Amino acid sequence: MAALGVSFFDRPADRVARDLLGSHLVARTPRGTRRLIVTETEAYLGAHDLACHGSRGMTARNATMFGPPGRWYVYLCYGLHWMLNIVTGPEGRPAAVLLRGAGGAVGPGRLTRALGIDRQLDGATASRRAGLWFEPSGLVVPRRRIDRTPRIGIGYAGEWADKPLRFVLDAAWLSELTERASRMDRPPPRAKTAR
Repeated sequence: MAALGVSFFDRPADRVARDLLGSHLVARTPRGTRRLIVTETEAYLGAHDLACHGSRGMTARNATMFGPPGRWYVYLCYGLHWMLNIVTGPEGRPAAVLLRGAGGAVGPGRLTRALGIDRQLDGATASRRAGLWFEPSGLVVPRRRIDRTPRIGIGYAGEWADKPLRFVLDAAWLSELTERASRMDRPPPRAKTAR
């Protein structure tokens, strides 16, 4: 399966955030390659978005956000949790999508912990070479199955705190799809033979 390329990420962060839902986040780990369905994202739109790290200009911490699209932006939150973001839009404009959930990992800190992600990935292109990338899953997500809410933990951002820039895959629908897929993978029941 081909990895999602730079052109996918060279778009506004809110579109990328929505379109990543249902795709696979693929990680090469010591235990093998893992494919996790992306279930939750948040968009950070650029310098005008007061919740965005780039709203106060470039720093050593956020410099990756100003770079080319399709690069990983990884930072430490509250000194505890690594946050995994993918840079979007044109170079020079600080915009990114935060990955809040994939597979069974719900919450950005749990996701990075599950995959062993830390600052070493910051600035790397999302690719097989980096060991972390996105692939299409073949899953078509109807818009009605995406919940949009305000982002989490950004009360400081004034009017931007209430913008519906968090995208969540409908859990009931995803559960139904997972159950259907598992039924298809099961062997057919064996016919009973008369004795």
